Amino acid sequence: MNQSNQTSRTDNGKGLNEQSGILVTGGTGSFGRAFVKEVLRLYPNIRRLVVFSRDELKQFEMAQEFSLNQYPGLRYFLGDVRDRDRLRRALNKIDVVVHAAALKQVPAGEYNPIEFVRTNVIGAENVIQGCLDTDVKQVIALSTDKAAAPVNLYGATKLCSDKLFIAANNFAGRDLSFSVVRYGNVMGSRGSVIPFFLRKSQEGCLPITDPTMTRFNISLQEGVEMVLWALAHAWGGEIFVPKIPSYRILDVAQAICPTCRYEIVGIRAGEKIHEEMITTSDSYTTVDLGQYFAILPTQGRYTLEDYCAKTGAVPVKPGFSYNSGTNDRFLTVAELRSLIREHLDPTFAVEP
Repeated sequence: MNQSNQTSRTDNGKGLNEQSGILVTGGTGSFGRAFVKEVLRLYPNIRRLVVFSRDELKQFEMAQEFSLNQYPGLRYFLGDVRDRDRLRRALNKIDVVVHAAALKQVPAGEYNPIEFVRTNVIGAENVIQGCLDTDVKQVIALSTDKAAAPVNLYGATKLCSDKLFIAANNFAGRDLSFSVVRYGNVMGSRGSVIPFFLRKSQEGCLPITDPTMTRFNISLQEGVEMVLWALAHAWGGEIFVPKIPSYRILDVAQAICPTCRYEIVGIRAGEKIHEEMITTSDSYTTVDLGQYFAILPTQGRYTLEDYCAKTGAVPVKPGFSYNSGTNDRFLTVAELRSLIREHLDPTFAVEP
């Protein structure tokens, strides 16, 4: 999925350049940190790059790696997407927003539902209103596979957030677009299964929720590249979905600790056995862009036919779905081990 650096800017004027003003909500999270790192690599003299988050310690730690002295356009801005006034202040001189702030732990959402609503739904609306009231020209919001046919509170809040961002295109009233990027489990992100298994393997036992469970897999770098691509190519109103491999939970366990004992503990509240990113109901407005799918809005600035004519996209077949359990590409045990070494621990090795 590697993209050329040129994909961050296209001839239509979309995307990023040295004169961009960017705000990243959740900027100290796993994605935010990786995105900021890549933007600074591409554009070290970028005019303005605001890291917006509520964690002062993470901002302090991040500033040790990306200092204001080295990157004059970089700003660390304490705030919460729940606070519309603070967010509005952070949007000063910003023309591109990448919205990555969210509460995302599934069990926590089942136990604390209103907190997830306040951050993931009300926070999304605050971002939208702030962008409408300022000079922002483009917004990309991060979503999750759990937003497709959700069965948990986290997924339901992210589906609601997706709907809010897509609908915002209908009343922007100017040169402002909102699009969504939806992808699966990010390898190595905080709270994800692979780092958890790596820690538990030291105890000689891995807890398996369900032996048939599958998940999509994407690296942080691939997620960053996808957002840069979306910034350069989005029309507004799309939900972009990457074509990525799946893995079986038992293959992850085998890759990490083949000698460990496995304990079947049952799925957690709100979990699925398999994840979806495109449902059969979505198929009627979904197109294939080659490297990505795009779920198009049912109403808005353009038709599916116009989108396909101008982008070369091809509509998927009616009834198509994109499911981690029926995916046509699964990572092998050897590939999983290689990815762990590449993205998580260069010294990782399985004892013979």
